[in-house]
Amino acid sequence: MDGLNDASHSDWGPFGRPLFDDPKARALSRVGVVDIGSNSVRLVVFDGAARSPAYFYNEKIMCGLGAGMAESGKLNPDGKLRALEALQRFQLLAQGMEVSPLTAVATAAMREASDGPAFCDEIEAATGIKVWIIDGEEEARLSAQGVLLGWPGSFGLVCDIGGSSLELAEIQGGDVGRRITSPLGPLKFKDLEGGKKAREKHIRKTMNRLAEHMGAQRDRMFLVGGSWRAIARIDMQRRGYPLHVLHEYRMDADAVAQTVAYIENADLEALRRECGVSSARMELVPYAAEVLTQLVATFEPKDIAMSSYGIREGLLYEQMPQELRDRDPLIESCRFAEAKDARLPGYGRKLYKFVQPLFPQAGTAHRRLIKAACLLHDVSWRAHPDYRAEVCFDNATRANLGGLKHGERIFLGLALLHRYRNKREGTRFEELYDLIDEPTRKRAEILGKALRFGAMLWMSDVTKDGASLDWAPKTKTLSLTMNQAAAPLYGEVAEARLNSLAVSLGAAHVKVDFK
Repeated sequence: MDGLNDASHSDWGPFGRPLFDDPKARALSRVGVVDIGSNSVRLVVFDGAARSPAYFYNEKIMCGLGAGMAESGKLNPDGKLRALEALQRFQLLAQGMEVSPLTAVATAAMREASDGPAFCDEIEAATGIKVWIIDGEEEARLSAQGVLLGWPGSFGLVCDIGGSSLELAEIQGGDVGRRITSPLGPLKFKDLEGGKKAREKHIRKTMNRLAEHMGAQRDRMFLVGGSWRAIARIDMQRRGYPLHVLHEYRMDADAVAQTVAYIENADLEALRRECGVSSARMELVPYAAEVLTQLVATFEPKDIAMSSYGIREGLLYEQMPQELRDRDPLIESCRFAEAKDARLPGYGRKLYKFVQPLFPQAGTAHRRLIKAACLLHDVSWRAHPDYRAEVCFDNATRANLGGLKHGERIFLGLALLHRYRNKREGTRFEELYDLIDEPTRKRAEILGKALRFGAMLWMSDVTKDGASLDWAPKTKTLSLTMNQAAAPLYGEVAEARLNSLAVSLGAAHVKVDFK
């Protein structure tokens, strides 16, 4: 394995040198964002100068600022009181967390209400928070940038639903293209005279106008917003889907149709309790479902992905240097975790080179998961030994890691589980294993056992190039080569772990050479 202090650029491989120690990245180490929407007011504090930073603090207050605006043209008075109280609290919290100044934006309700600008002045006078009222196209752009935080280089249509509006934006290879806003937020049309038929006509007419502006959008559809997330939760409940992670959850047109029908026929209060949806949000879900039905029918996307990232993450993305934007969010986040929590930061890079020969046919997607597993292999060492394997799996499958499909989360979780445990049977996660096929489970097991063995070979710079693995599939031979200086590291526990790896590979021969 290579030395820990080798800092040459080529040594970092295709993912490049980590950037979180760069001064431009460190400036983003704690960023506070406030989103004042038509339905809710939320504070998010991002922590960690990585490409996929952690949510240091996240609080939402359902204020309903846009409720009743269709009749009055003004913000809901009760909502204003709730919002002002929430913002006073958020400002004090931010001061306590040494986050200053907060970046605050207001969307549809504030920009359309006749008293919106006056309320902004009232907020600034009471809290010191400067609120920026953004127009619909800017809201669409920021939401699209939030999606790019999690899916760099993606192509598709970002659809952000709020209480009073629906914004659409196209993304193409990392750039935001055409965008448009519309009044298709549930608070805006739910009380339309004429009931469901009138709503359907209104939605269809507005959607046709959106389609004329946006053109054909046949790539992925990214759904952003609390009402969409509530529908996804209900879809999970309907399907009995075992991994309750909304980000990167996938649906198709048939699933949407079935879930909309399921909502129409359900006892909404019972469904709300079962799915963990708030009362205020559940009230809007049937109307958001009507919009989603027409949205899917109009644009016919190839698939539909939920995004937990939206306008708040877009504001963070706005502050990132381009060099950081271009990085893989998964790899940068895992590097940050290793630097912060591993016992020997930097060993993951050695481990990655060590295990690579076991996967000679691995493509780019597989290699990045191998890299992520190597970086995370030791970050859970503080957990009790009896629970480390399960803690690793839980962290990988449920952590806030960008750029991970659900199946990739399971692969990563299984690899890290096998880092501490030979067998995966008998855990509380077995229902999740079926989200990936058996060959993929086997690859995760091989990777995990390679990490388990490689972790036995911690060594200092004096044993540079002290150990290497080789796998010959044709002869089914697993070979370990070590120099004499490193030979004492190969004790009986290491030997048992190498043999366990050989069994998982289906090796017929195991060769150990000391040179």
